Amino acid sequence: MAAIVVVFDFDRTLIDGDSDSWVVTEMGLSDLFHQLRSTLPWNSLMDRMMKELHSRGETADDIAECLKKTPVHPRIAAAIKAARALGCDLRILSDANQFFIEKILEYHDLLGCFSKIYTNPTFVDEEGRLRIFPYHGSTLSPHGCSLCPSNLCKGQVLNNIQASAPESERQNFIYLGDGSGDYCPTLKLGDKDYVMPRKNYPLWNCIFSDRAFVKAEVREWSNGEELEGILLHLINRISSERSML
Repeated sequence: MAAIVVVFDFDRTLIDGDSDSWVVTEMGLSDLFHQLRSTLPWNSLMDRMMKELHSRGETADDIAECLKKTPVHPRIAAAIKAARALGCDLRILSDANQFFIEKILEYHDLLGCFSKIYTNPTFVDEEGRLRIFPYHGSTLSPHGCSLCPSNLCKGQVLNNIQASAPESERQNFIYLGDGSGDYCPTLKLGDKDYVMPRKNYPLWNCIFSDRAFVKAEVREWSNGEELEGILLHLINRISSERSML
């Protein structure tokens, strides 16, 4: 594992919008989505939307074509490629889903930059319907975290990533996110780590509602240009500090 691990949230972080909302809007599901929104957890609701698309004759390939139009800021794409070239271990930790994330990354030639994607799993069943399942499935114990939705505790996943490194290998983490679900993993970071919350988004609000709970150094960003500049500056700073040890 590389000495510097960069963990990206996906929606409203790596991409500017929300991949679920993009598909719902672009594929004409808005009315049904809003009708069912209060009756199902988000993860189950998106699986229900895929059922609706299948009933309309839309295929997984049709969904993939829709996802190709999802915009990725060119400076964020450049930052990802630069961080990878600098030897960082890049990962995604997202409450979106495997199919959406992989198709978007493939189209923008970014999938190979990431060593691991932690998200809600998907598969296309024998009838050709895209299925979406929770990351913490029925075979796993409930994560018991009051900060996170039942389907995915990002803090638990980050703990597992941290624990997977050899004890003799010190790592620095940089975590980028925007949502309230990114607060739990932020609390798992140490004082040699960094968190990059998107300014004026829920994670930023959580952090600054009581800064004392977060040990990591905080570097806020608002757009793709700022994300690129701050991320590459931090990587170079960490690399310089490590070289002096």
